[in-house]
Amino acid sequence: MTDVLTLGETMAAFRMAGPMRLGGPAHLSIAGSESTVAIGLARLGHRVSWLGVTGADEPGELVRRSLRAEGVDIALARVDAQAPTGLILFEPRVGDLTRVVYHRTGSAGSRLTADDVHPAFADGRTPRIVHVTGITCALGDGPYEAVRYAVGHARAAGSLVGLDVNHRTRLWSARQAAEALRPMLPSLDLVIASDDELAVLTDDPDPVAALLAAGVREVVVKHGAGGATSHGEHGTLHRPARRVPVVDTVGAGDAFVAGYLSGVLDGADAAARLDRAVTVGAFAVATRGDWEGLPSRDDLALLDHDPGSAVR
Repeated sequence: MTDVLTLGETMAAFRMAGPMRLGGPAHLSIAGSESTVAIGLARLGHRVSWLGVTGADEPGELVRRSLRAEGVDIALARVDAQAPTGLILFEPRVGDLTRVVYHRTGSAGSRLTADDVHPAFADGRTPRIVHVTGITCALGDGPYEAVRYAVGHARAAGSLVGLDVNHRTRLWSARQAAEALRPMLPSLDLVIASDDELAVLTDDPDPVAALLAAGVREVVVKHGAGGATSHGEHGTLHRPARRVPVVDTVGAGDAFVAGYLSGVLDGADAAARLDRAVTVGAFAVATRGDWEGLPSRDDLALLDHDPGSAVR
C-alpha cells in the first residue's frame, strides 16, 4: 500500500546565478510542489507515489530519473509524446527574493486527466493519504478534473485527503481559485494554507472556524518566519519557525507539508507534527534548491546542535 499519493506537474528547473538578462551560469534540476513533497516524504522513509505527465524529451527524462533516484514511485506517471515537459526559471533579484518565470502553457503536465488517476484506485488500491494542491487545479480543466476524481475516490475509500492551497497568482486569480477549490471543502480532512491564502477558501471573517464548521478536521496555517499554527479537535497549537540562515525560501512550504504528513503517517500528535514540519521546512530554507537539501529521518536531529557545530 502506498502511504501517500500526490499528483501534479514537475518541470525542468533552471536556477540562475544572477539576473537572467545578463546571461551567465544556471543550474539545471527539477521543480514541482507535489514532487518536492514526494521527495521529502521518501527521504523520511515513507512510500510515496507521484502521478503526473511529462514529455517524451530529455527534460522529461530528467524529471523521471530524478524522482526514481529519490525513491519516489512513478509507475502511475505517463509520457506524452505530443507535448513538451514544462520549464521553470528561478532568478535571484534582491537579497533572498527570487523571481519565478513559468514556461508551462500547453505542457505535458497540463494534459493530466481523470483517466490518469483511475489506476491509482483500481484493484482495491487505497493510499493512506492523498495530497493535492491548488497548483494542479490551476493548470486547466483536465488537471482540475483529475484532482476532483482523486479527492472523491480517496474520500470514498477512507483515505485522509489533504489540500495545500498553494495559490499562484501567475496561474489564476483568487476568484478563479475560490470557485474551483471551495466545492471540495466537504471532502477535505486537512487544509494547509498561508495566512493570506485562507481567503481563497472562505469569505468568513473567521476563516479557520468556517473551515472547521465545513467539515475540515484540521487547518494548518503557515506564517512563514513566524512558524505555523494547527487548529482542530486538539484545540489550537503554535510552533515557531526553527532559526537557520536563510539561503533560499523557494520550496519551504512544500518541505513543511512533507514534514507534517510524515508526522501524520507516524501517528504523531499535533504538536509533534508541527515540530517535524517546521524542522523539515528549516532544512529547505537553509539550503539552495526546492528539494535538494531536504533531510533524511536521521538528519532531523541535526538542528538540535549549536550553530557552527561539527557533528562527529
